[in-house]
Amino acid sequence: MTQPQLQPQTSASLSPVQEFYVWHGEFEKERKATKAKKRRGYFHEENERAIIAYNIEPDYNLRNRVYSQHIHKPFMKLTENIIHTFKFYCFDDPYVDVQAEVVAYLIEKIDKFDPTKGSKAYSYFSIVAKNYLIYNNNENYKKMKQRTTVDSIDINRNITNEIVREDIKEARKDFTDLMVEYWDNNLNVLFTRKKDIRVAAAIAELFRRRENIEIYNKKALYIMIREMANVKTQYITKVVNQMRRIYREMWEEYQITGRLDNTFTSSSKQNYKYF
Repeated sequence: MTQPQLQPQTSASLSPVQEFYVWHGEFEKERKATKAKKRRGYFHEENERAIIAYNIEPDYNLRNRVYSQHIHKPFMKLTENIIHTFKFYCFDDPYVDVQAEVVAYLIEKIDKFDPTKGSKAYSYFSIVAKNYLIYNNNENYKKMKQRTTVDSIDINRNITNEIVREDIKEARKDFTDLMVEYWDNNLNVLFTRKKDIRVAAAIAELFRRRENIEIYNKKALYIMIREMANVKTQYITKVVNQMRRIYREMWEEYQITGRLDNTFTSSSKQNYKYF
């Protein structure tokens, strides 16, 4: 289905939000005409476009309108899912107040969203909300430890500290295993020079053997990679920087979806989301 593009520059007669509503009207009309299936989820393309329009709209009333109709509900659902999925329950305030507080924080940071940097709005605001909740959950737990008895700490710890920490620890282990699998499947596609492939394979192998490695300082790891790949240090740095960039994209996806696509599906590296 061809979709009109929302332009960041306004026309002579329409503001950004007005342009959004014109696009949205055509979009809904085409969906009805083609009898498109009901979509799953709650955060769709029109919500991201609404956020983009909101950020560049000069008119206060139009900003309020598009926020109320196309942004507020997805923000509420997003925060609800993150609070329950990651068990952020260590708060003095009722759940609805915590949810409202997180949504208020998302609104405060809404102008930081930049679609030109490659992140989707859903991914970006999920990470913003999660980081805010992690920080405040940990801070509230510290306060609770200061004012409650040891017995009550033990009771609450089962709900907050231990569960959250164990979930994060397990998630990192699962992510690392998936990441190593990704490197195993795609090194020969992502890297073309033999030296680069040897360096990347050595790095992947260190991640695989991470539980048996006793020294984790940077210099020692570089020495291990250099010996395993039989290359000079300058080759290692270049490959590490490239793998780090891909790692960040994979970690962002894993935090949102809980999985990774380990199959290199594009013949062009430029079109692949991790490259």
